[in-house]
Amino acid sequence: MKRTTIKDVAKKLNVSVSTVSRAFNNKYDIKEETKELIIKTAKELGYRPNPIARKLIQQRSYNIGIIVPEFVNSYFPDVIMEAQKVLIDKGYQVLIMQSNDSSETELKNLETLLDNMVDGLIVSLIREDDNIEKYKELLDDKMPIVFFNRVADKLDACKVVFDDFKWAFFATEHLILQGYEDIVYLSGPKHMRLSLNRIMGFEKAHRKHRRDVGKIIPCGFSMEEGAKAARQMIENNQVPRAIFAANDHCAIGAMRVFKEYGYNIPKDVAIVGFTESRLAEHIHPTLTTVEQPTKDIGITAANLLIEQLENKGMFVPQTIVLNGRLNVRESSVTH
Repeated sequence: MKRTTIKDVAKKLNVSVSTVSRAFNNKYDIKEETKELIIKTAKELGYRPNPIARKLIQQRSYNIGIIVPEFVNSYFPDVIMEAQKVLIDKGYQVLIMQSNDSSETELKNLETLLDNMVDGLIVSLIREDDNIEKYKELLDDKMPIVFFNRVADKLDACKVVFDDFKWAFFATEHLILQGYEDIVYLSGPKHMRLSLNRIMGFEKAHRKHRRDVGKIIPCGFSMEEGAKAARQMIENNQVPRAIFAANDHCAIGAMRVFKEYGYNIPKDVAIVGFTESRLAEHIHPTLTTVEQPTKDIGITAANLLIEQLENKGMFVPQTIVLNGRLNVRESSVTH
């Protein structure tokens, strides 16, 4: 079957090939009604623009790279899905890479995406200072980049972040208002700005209610790390009355161990998580947790990137801070 070409569309409408080309490339010097007629006729004839030729002519790949630390937590897939919807609707393809919490892998992922001539990047960093010189070099070269979740303060770039301080404060205050005296925070890695902000929120809630600040135990974001922390508390006979965990996976890992040892949640130890994972409503007891707006994060990051792509060289970096909510469930409520 003969493939319909741009010449066939031009012949059908008795216009020049260059006019049809300008219509498909959305040039300013073509009337809107002419463009609409050309696109309508092209569809009727079954014409599809050659994507490779389009990329060569416009010197753009129409590929966007997304780099995230991991896929274990549903947070990152949820953000990616929303960003992808926006980008695809704007005619972009999305190349997704995960760094397995390795700075070396993150750099390799970045180089792979650059080799594939991506037009822009959406990135959640492994660590704030790792690979920062490479990102700075790209930003200096006007590469459109949006950072989210795990960002670097040193980079003058667009960022989409969550108000970790505020919602760690509310999560801790919820436990205080439930009457719990001895509250421990299982913190994420301290090299991350979000972890430090959550620690500050935890401390501020105690100060507001004139309580001695509870113990802060370095932990991590995995179920294994949460389980290990809980086991150490039990073995050292230092089980607190309540726990605020760095994220849901950490909280769920701790819950599992406490239940194995016969502790009742929340009667013996109350637990609050962070992130609102898909497991939060499906475990027993259901988990109180802070919900982050993953849909808004993905949409906002994608729109910020598109703004940069459309206004390259004339774009002022901005940081957008998004809000959340505390979903109170069985794991923290006194009866």
